[in-house]
Amino acid sequence: MSISLYQASVPVFQRSLTQLKSILTKAAAHAEAKKIDESVFLNSRLYPDMLAMGRQVQIAADFAKGPTARLAGVELPKYEDSEKTFVELIARIDKTLAFIGTFKPEQIDGQEERDITIPVGGNPMSFKGQAYLIHFGLPNFYFHMSMAYAILRHNGVEIGKGDFLGGR
Repeated sequence: MSISLYQASVPVFQRSLTQLKSILTKAAAHAEAKKIDESVFLNSRLYPDMLAMGRQVQIAADFAKGPTARLAGVELPKYEDSEKTFVELIARIDKTLAFIGTFKPEQIDGQEERDITIPVGGNPMSFKGQAYLIHFGLPNFYFHMSMAYAILRHNGVEIGKGDFLGGR
C-alpha cells in the first residue's frame, strides 16, 4: 500500500498544528495562573543561540503552508511574523489551518517529480516534490514544533508527549 503526497502532508500538518494550538492554550493558561507575563514564554530559548519559542511557532506554521503550496504550485501567503502573544500565535495557526484546508488531494498527489527551488540561507536549494516534502519540509516542521514544545515544557508548562502527539 502506498501513501499519497497529500496524505503525507495536509492531514499531518493539520493534526500537528491543532496539537500546537492546544499546547499554546495550556501555556497561556499556565502563564495566567502563575501570573507570569506571557512574553517570558514567547521569548524563551533552550540555549542563547536558538530562536525564541514564538519564532519556533511561526516557522512551524511556515513549514506547513510552504510545502503544501509549493507541491500544489500555488503562491504562498506572506505572514508578517509580528505575533507577540499566545492569542496571536494561535491566530497564525488558525490562518495556516484555513489555508492548507483549501487544498484537495488532486492538487498535491502526483507532484513527486515537481521541481521546487527555495532560498535556504540566501542560496537556492532545489528538490523534487517528494524529496522536498519528506527530506526537508516535514523534518523542519517537526523540528520547530518540537522546539516550541520543549521550550514550554522546560519553562514549567505542564504538557507531555500526549499533548504533542494528540489522540489516536
